[in-house]
Order: sequence, then C-alpha cells, then structure tokens
Amino acid sequence: MKYITALILLLSSHLALATNPSIVIDTNQGQITVELYPEKAPKTVANFLAYIKRDGFNKTTFHRVINGFMIQGGGFLVSGQRLDTLKAIENESRNGLSNERGTIAMARTGAPHSASRQFFINHKDNQFLDAQSNNWGYAVFGKVTTGLDVVDKIAKVKTAAQDKPIEPVIINRITLVEAATE
Repeated sequence: MKYITALILLLSSHLALATNPSIVIDTNQGQITVELYPEKAPKTVANFLAYIKRDGFNKTTFHRVINGFMIQGGGFLVSGQRLDTLKAIENESRNGLSNERGTIAMARTGAPHSASRQFFINHKDNQFLDAQSNNWGYAVFGKVTTGLDVVDKIAKVKTAAQDKPIEPVIINRITLVEAATE
C-alpha cells in the first residue's frame, strides 16, 4: 500500500509540473513571451496555435496602438493587406479571466462570435472589456510573462489616423516555445 501511495504521489506531482504552453512574439521592438491558458480558453488557444502553425503571423503588424489601452495586431501585413482568416470562433470571454494589464485577448467586431486572427495585449487594466451579465466581452487567453517593457515601448509609438503607427511595428513571427524534455 505504501508503494501505491508513493506512486500516486509521484505521478500527481509530475502532472502538477505540467506547464501551460508559451509563445514568443518576436517584433522589431523586442520580444514578448506569453503564457497561454488552454484550460480556460481551449477554443481560443487552439485557434491561435493554428495560426502560428499556419503562418506564424510572419510579417504582420501591430496596426492599432493606443497608449494606456492596448496594442492590436496579427491581421494585416505592413503593406496594409488584410490576411485571410480561418472560421470565426466561439467567444470564450466568460472563462473567469479578466482583461488586466499584460493579458492577451481576441479582437473581434461588434458580433460576439466574430474573433478570428486579430489579437490585442492590454496595456492597462481594461475590465470594461470583460463579459458582464448579458453582454459578451473580449476573450482573454493568456498573459505576458516577459517583455511587458516591450508592450510599453510599442504602446508609446507615434500614431496617425485610426491609431495606426507612423513607423510600422512589425511582428516578425510568433513561435510556440517547445517544452523542455527530461
């Protein structure tokens, strides 16, 4: 019985060490590492990872930057060309996660289930973007673990009409960080 208990404890402690996936957003302003939360937003994380596998968000831009609010990107090339999208996903904004500083969430239109490839990183706490009673919010699916200084740097770039940066903020690529094997 002692051996069975020890084995159960060993296995459960190993499972507790399992980590959430992380991604690196490599930009022309620096790198941002984000931990994703698939247990809280499984469809959103799967969708985001599908885009990473598909094209890595290569050479897309943060096309909308509002200091003190958020930085939004992933949907346009530097040329302004809108990129093709996969099917829109179900809104998972009622997952208990809040649009706090440093969280990553899905951008969408006014239609609640319209998110596809564009995302944003909250530059400050934006709880008004959370789901409330009968209103859908913006689905948070991860949080910046390193590179919040890069988010701050991007948030402070000079912008023109429609909050578009005057000098492009380029997402070189987004990659999935491979978990270390023992």
